[in-house]
Amino acid sequence: MATLLIIDSSVFPTDASASRSVTDAFRKTWEEQHPEGTVIHRDLAANPVPHITAEAHTAGFADPAAHTPEQAAAFSARVQLIEELEQADAVLIGAPMYNFSIPSTLKAWLDNVILIGRTAMTEDSKVKGTPVTVVASRGGSYAPGTPREGYEYVQTYLQAVLADTLAVDLHFIVPELTMAPQNPAMTELIPLFEASRERALQDASAKAKEVAERVAA
Repeated sequence: MATLLIIDSSVFPTDASASRSVTDAFRKTWEEQHPEGTVIHRDLAANPVPHITAEAHTAGFADPAAHTPEQAAAFSARVQLIEELEQADAVLIGAPMYNFSIPSTLKAWLDNVILIGRTAMTEDSKVKGTPVTVVASRGGSYAPGTPREGYEYVQTYLQAVLADTLAVDLHFIVPELTMAPQNPAMTELIPLFEASRERALQDASAKAKEVAERVAA
């Protein structure tokens, strides 16, 4: 049966998080398509993974037989995350924009799973071609042509590490203007926020169905 790996990184619960509400919509549609499938959910806000250490990093380039006890312990935790990614038929990532970039917890997960010669920079990677959907929510708009276009570092960074480095099949869903209901200065943008949110929820359900049908084929 198909396995979906979900990585949520918002610090807020689902009812207060733009990214989590969209990943939740994706998950519900996926489970309708695969009621007997497996969903692995990593909540990086509730249970952050270790930031990469010197031991975990150097162990990735050393013969396992030569690992020190510290390297072995650190690399074991890293391998668990890598194996989850390798075994997933599809991946869903919630990546809200915090201070123009991704949450540090998501960066820590990426630093652990990107391993040259295994998940990256190799034709033998089990991750290559995996459908990955990223929900890149943001409080304002950083779309092409907007005043803050040059500050968009979430999609550009994730494009580099996920598509260009891990060679996954990457798709973005972008709910924007999420701060409009809370920020009086953005009141006139609330209709645009509502339209963006509805479009994101619809896109999530449609993408979940599309990916579910693809992995079942």
